Amino acid sequence: MKHLIEEMTHPEFQERAAQDPVILIPLGSQETQGPSNPMGDFMLARLLARRVAEETGALVAPVLPFGFADCFQTVPGSVQLAPDTFRAVLRDMLLSFLNHGLRRLLVFNGHTGNTALIDLVLRDLRNERGVIIPWLNIWPLVPQSVRQAAHGADAPRAFGHGSDPIGSVYEHLLPGLTRRELARPEPLRRSLMGLPTAGLTGLRLDEITLNAPVRIADHCDLVVGGDPSLANAEAGRMFADYIVSATARVVRHLQSLPADCEG
Repeated sequence: MKHLIEEMTHPEFQERAAQDPVILIPLGSQETQGPSNPMGDFMLARLLARRVAEETGALVAPVLPFGFADCFQTVPGSVQLAPDTFRAVLRDMLLSFLNHGLRRLLVFNGHTGNTALIDLVLRDLRNERGVIIPWLNIWPLVPQSVRQAAHGADAPRAFGHGSDPIGSVYEHLLPGLTRRELARPEPLRRSLMGLPTAGLTGLRLDEITLNAPVRIADHCDLVVGGDPSLANAEAGRMFADYIVSATARVVRHLQSLPADCEG
């Protein structure tokens, strides 16, 4: 059975659409993921969404491969959408289904930088159309208990942008694309406005976190945090299995709702 809408013929999709399916809308990004992981993390969002669909009978829309990623604009090879562009594209994608009466939609977001803009789009659609579209931020879904089980005592050092959980999920799902031999942590000693950077969203003034529009080059070269050399396929299997299982639970709940349910 086909689950990716892009692989269906039009009659095949019409037949499935008549069953009022849940449709996953996968989102990702094209950005640096450290020296050892591919830049196109949207590939992982697509693969994980497909696994969810295979477990639940849901459908998967074509992935939106670009997101709002202003902090990575200094990195060659990254592709960013302006905020208004991202909101317009996501809105149009969702309307393409809503306009045909397909309302069981679930946004499957694989790029945390999209968070605020997704929320705005979905609130606008609720106000305009009376439809509630839920969404998941898939990487933060992985709980501390699973992170600890995957990495044990190394868990505090394993996680960050350019490291896990994406690094290990790449090793599990797309190992032929990684360069783990290049993996290394980076010392984080850079400053902006005379203050040390604290990730990609702020600065530190003693105990105070000062929010600021930090770019990756202000903070590091490639690895925002964590040790990417700790990534491994078994940890990736655990992370992927959790994300798929948790999302499948959401899909089954959406499938159980009456067709006219609004809240």
